[in-house]
Amino acid sequence: MSEEAIIKVRFAPSPTGPLHIGSARTALFNWIFAKSKGGKFILRIEDTDKERSDAKFEENIKTGLKWLGIEWDELYKQSERTAVYKKYIAKLLEEGWIYYCFCTKEELEDERQAMLSQGFAPKYSGRCRSMKKSDVEAKLKEGNPSILRFKVREAEITFKDLIRGTVSFNTSLIGDFVIAKDPETPLYNLAVVIDDALMGVTHVIRGEEHISNTPRQILVMDAFGFEIPKFAHLPIILNPDRSKMSKRLNGASLKEYIDKGYLKEAMVNFLAFLGWHPKDDRELLSIEEIIEEFTISRVQKGGAAFNIEKLNWFNSNYIKQLSDGEFIKLSKPFLPHGWKLTPAMIKSLKSRITTMDEVGDYVDFYFTLPNYDSNLLKWHESSLQDTAVNLKIGLDLIEKIPADKFTQE
Repeated sequence: MSEEAIIKVRFAPSPTGPLHIGSARTALFNWIFAKSKGGKFILRIEDTDKERSDAKFEENIKTGLKWLGIEWDELYKQSERTAVYKKYIAKLLEEGWIYYCFCTKEELEDERQAMLSQGFAPKYSGRCRSMKKSDVEAKLKEGNPSILRFKVREAEITFKDLIRGTVSFNTSLIGDFVIAKDPETPLYNLAVVIDDALMGVTHVIRGEEHISNTPRQILVMDAFGFEIPKFAHLPIILNPDRSKMSKRLNGASLKEYIDKGYLKEAMVNFLAFLGWHPKDDRELLSIEEIIEEFTISRVQKGGAAFNIEKLNWFNSNYIKQLSDGEFIKLSKPFLPHGWKLTPAMIKSLKSRITTMDEVGDYVDFYFTLPNYDSNLLKWHESSLQDTAVNLKIGLDLIEKIPADKFTQE
């Protein structure tokens, strides 16, 4: 990649579930990096899994990104690129980089168990690798189920990770891996390589769980003669107990936080600090300040803990900075129809609430008369009759205050 080449990054989610906090952090880091370098951000929907992909999740992903303020320069859907993949799978077949495998699930499981029993890491034995062309054609003609495997050459694959430094893999531990279901349907490690190359991706910034995919993808890039992009693997997001944050548990969907009334500015600030920090000790940074200060070299290697108390701290601070107009607008979804907040109410709320969904509970007594024990209004040993007289005096005093003078003080 030449120094003059424009920086291009991509966020490539599968629409098989709602936008996860970890995925949102990955998208944010990619977008911030692109903005800091004057580059471009690509959104690529990896929807080749027809059974699990769902249009509603694609919409959820796009809505979540827009809520965070992330706009894409280019948009692609893998389901619309079948002809492209077909062409490149045919090229690999023609040049002998991949081959048909007819092994059954039972045969593969027997192989796996045999290797495990001998203390070896399981990998494919390569039994179909040297099958005669005539035998392959006969099996295909008979309709035998098959997949396509990539021929892995024995080598030491080394690449420089922008976060983790030099990383090496011995391919003898990998084995020939499945790369396509059929001549038209690539699996992840093939589709991602083709797309990254054709879309001009220069930097692949993704979660550390993808490190093990990198040597496989480099092997495929070499087979095609593609230029290898720069890699950066972000630290995993952990629960407070240091366990891995699940995509299905622990309130990991971004929409859950939006629905609770977390502010965009707070979430962006919080996500940016999940694995990165600026040079000084400042914590409240605008997105513009984050972009200006962001460098990959300041991204940590170790896991980043998702601390809800810290997110709440960010959110309460950004709530305090809201104008009255902004506060009213953000409160509206959480208030019954007809409830209108006054400046005095807002002033009393800003320093108390953590999330906007708490507004209704705090202002409820302004709009609805609660049911309570009248004895609670009595002062020490005074009677209810005395209490009623005192309340009437108080009411008279309050009603004499003009509306424009009725302040918190």
